[in-house]
Amino acid sequence: MASFQHPDFDERLSAAASAKQAVLERFRAKLSGDDPELVKKQAERLEIARAREARIAERKATKEAREAAERAEREAREAAEKTEREAREARERAEAAAWKAALEEEKKAERDARYAARKARKLERLNSPFGKYGRR
Repeated sequence: MASFQHPDFDERLSAAASAKQAVLERFRAKLSGDDPELVKKQAERLEIARAREARIAERKATKEAREAAERAEREAREAAEKTEREAREARERAEAAAWKAALEEEKKAERDARYAARKARKLERLNSPFGKYGRR
């Protein structure tokens, strides 16, 4: 039985160089446009990429349309709420003004009643048999 011969440094170096050369040649062979399988794979990849881009564009358009509809709905709702709020505030201001006017009217009526009562008491005193200063 023959013993294993250990390769020296030059043999190992030349074996590594030849392996690198073989890998490089296989890579260059794949890059050549003559291989019909490679052309087919590239066409499939291109088709898949275009389909992906179309799906992405469709999703984006759908999302933008949905967002635009939501934005329009939100703006319409906010406008309706604003109109309702303004109407309610105007109604509250009118009610407050009416309440204030009624309160002022009531105060004036009470004041006029007090003045009339005072005047009536004064006239009663003046017309009494005891005179202006009343009974002493």
